[in-house]
Amino acid sequence: MDSIIQIRRDLHQIPELGFQEFKTQKYLLEQLNAVPQDHLSITTWKTGIVVKISGSNPTKTIGWRTDIDGLPIDEETGLPFASIHEGRMHACGHDCHMTIALALVNAFATNQPKQNVIVYFQPAEEGPGGAEPMLEWIKSERPDLLPDEIYALHIAPEYPIGTVATKPGLLFANTSELFIDLKGKGGHAAYPHKTRDMTVATANLIIQLQTIISRNVDPMESAVITIGKMTSGTVQNIIAENARLEGTIRTLNAEAMDEVKRRIEAICKGIEASFECSIAIDYGSTYYEVNNDEECAQKLLSFAEQFDNCKAVLSPAAMTGEDFGYFLKEIPGALFWAGANCEYGLHHAKISPDESLLSVNANFVEQFIRSL
Repeated sequence: MDSIIQIRRDLHQIPELGFQEFKTQKYLLEQLNAVPQDHLSITTWKTGIVVKISGSNPTKTIGWRTDIDGLPIDEETGLPFASIHEGRMHACGHDCHMTIALALVNAFATNQPKQNVIVYFQPAEEGPGGAEPMLEWIKSERPDLLPDEIYALHIAPEYPIGTVATKPGLLFANTSELFIDLKGKGGHAAYPHKTRDMTVATANLIIQLQTIISRNVDPMESAVITIGKMTSGTVQNIIAENARLEGTIRTLNAEAMDEVKRRIEAICKGIEASFECSIAIDYGSTYYEVNNDEECAQKLLSFAEQFDNCKAVLSPAAMTGEDFGYFLKEIPGALFWAGANCEYGLHHAKISPDESLLSVNANFVEQFIRSL
């Protein structure tokens, strides 16, 4: 237990953004190279790692995926092992996810499993998205690293330690980033008729964007458009030439996502005409829904029901985004919420998961995979 906690704390101190996880990869490789190598094959891809453990009498290959990147957040936990990277934090639990994955490799390397097991240390989950390109690389260049089933977990601060919360079918939403840049004509505040004011244009655009969910999406479906950031102008007496909106789109089916984007583009064309400006739209990272295989999700829940120190919970679907959905689009599998018993939520600067989740979930996942 002391060892697994120290690994998590080491990783917590060195959070890095997507495809910049150089220190993280180095640390992970040091840990992986320290376990028995008899049944192991270690491959790197960009800043990620894939570890294959050969089974003693395999009939299939089981995959386990962890994400390894951090977030652009200034940590406010006050912990003695807080991030040493300014403006970077493991605020989504990926340090815990990696630690559990390392514990799995160690367990399977020490005590060979029956089935082949592949553990994926995937970069860039928070952005720009590492699952889809990693999967494409595996399919095109390393099909031997493609599993028959695949599983993953994500910490959930609101659940007690030992909770295994999931459901068959849709668990997480389709998500897309949204960046909209408007360009007009700036000028002196005393001569507005000689300008094209992008603050006013952007204000109108924000209001119109909020009509999409209420008037263009089937009310029996769920969707969200959130504009989290707006910037425009430079000083109080200059009319803004440029403005930028940053937000997110979330839907519970892929068709709704297509419709929301179609309406965003149509509204932007109308704003261009109305305010004589130009608009550029960038959807950034787009993540496919996490749609759990019915049988795989039920196997997780059934195993948790009879496992000591764990409690199976049928989870509702959430508007959370996770690029593990790309794996599940291609491979049967399931993701579950792992209780972390924490006051603060995901992506909060003060989140500090209860570290007892590490050994509980490492043991649960190991025994679950051995049961398959």
